[in-house]
Amino acid sequence: MNWYLEALKKYAQFKGRSRRSEFWWFAAVNNLVLLMLVVVENSGLLAALYLLAVLIPGSAVQVRRLHDTGRSAWWLLLSLVPIIGGAVLIVFALQDSRPGANKYGPNPKLAGVLDDVQPQQAEEPPPAATGQIAGPRRAGPTRWS
Repeated sequence: MNWYLEALKKYAQFKGRSRRSEFWWFAAVNNLVLLMLVVVENSGLLAALYLLAVLIPGSAVQVRRLHDTGRSAWWLLLSLVPIIGGAVLIVFALQDSRPGANKYGPNPKLAGVLDDVQPQQAEEPPPAATGQIAGPRRAGPTRWS
């Protein structure tokens, strides 16, 4: 339920990235609420009003999920293609996040995890450890050329 409320708090935030759990929990709670509204009320008026109310947050969480997989929000237009478009968007939503930051922001999986980690200075390994031959290189052709 927290993921659903988190998506509603980001009502019209189309920038950034959303984790799979945020997207799928939002979708699951939406479908559950719609099912209950249709069962309780036969006319579907409440279900239509609910759909209208969650249209923008639903689109925003889907755009942020596309961003998390490294895709532009323009891919959402694929939903206009019957059957195939929706199936492709489901596959995109099932994919794991792109590791690290991308042009849409930092990876939400790592939010707060790496804040306390200080980067360490790497020491140069000795030449023998890197596979380099110590000493001057001989100029000219080699036996293998």
